[in-house]
Amino acid sequence: MSTILLVEDNEMNRDMLSRRLQRKGFEVITAVNGQEAIDATKAISPDLILMDMEIPIIDGWAATREIKATISATIPIIALTAHVLADDREKAMAAGCNAYATKPVDFASLLSTIEQQLTGSTG
Repeated sequence: MSTILLVEDNEMNRDMLSRRLQRKGFEVITAVNGQEAIDATKAISPDLILMDMEIPIIDGWAATREIKATISATIPIIALTAHVLADDREKAMAAGCNAYATKPVDFASLLSTIEQQLTGSTG
């Protein structure tokens, strides 16, 4: 079973996504801000991180950079954001995200991206 760290400050989004991921067989750990994301990554070394980019304390971009630079460069991080412009995708990738998903989340598409990241496949 793969462990996913879900970093999301909106309680409704967090609960909905974690329930749906658990039904698909994932163990889901949650964090509500960037500092919790960093601390949880150090503590549990998840298989994958779903990172909301607009979170309190430390934003998702800074948390991603910190995780990739000091904890693990190999844990895949998927940016979750309402920002849909090409510049936003580039900013997330520059911060170290491996993939990008927009909100509201298309769960089937997100699940496909998660599977691709966990298996290392690109298509």
